[in-house]
Amino acid sequence: MSMLKIKKGDTVKVIAGKDKDKEGKVLSVDQKNARVVVEGVNMVTKHTKPSATNQAGGIIQQEAAIDISNVMYIHKGKATRVGIKMDGDKKVRFAKSTGEVID
Repeated sequence: MSMLKIKKGDTVKVIAGKDKDKEGKVLSVDQKNARVVVEGVNMVTKHTKPSATNQAGGIIQQEAAIDISNVMYIHKGKATRVGIKMDGDKKVRFAKSTGEVID
């Protein structure tokens, strides 16, 4: 399994689909299926039954997962590709547009 270049907490821009050009923070990453949930993107309507946590139930709006290939990392306000290189004995991510290390 290859290492995914987008992580939880990253700010990303959607580059394809109905929410193209929207930006948001990554809430979760599904490595097995290569999908991400981005804050405020791909909103779906979900019908919920009343439960202990949600007394009323009803219809709620929530984010659904989108494919990781449809998002780009935002570095200093611009979308950029992400590369991986060795920094000593550690793997680090870097922005391909500037060459700066991300983390």
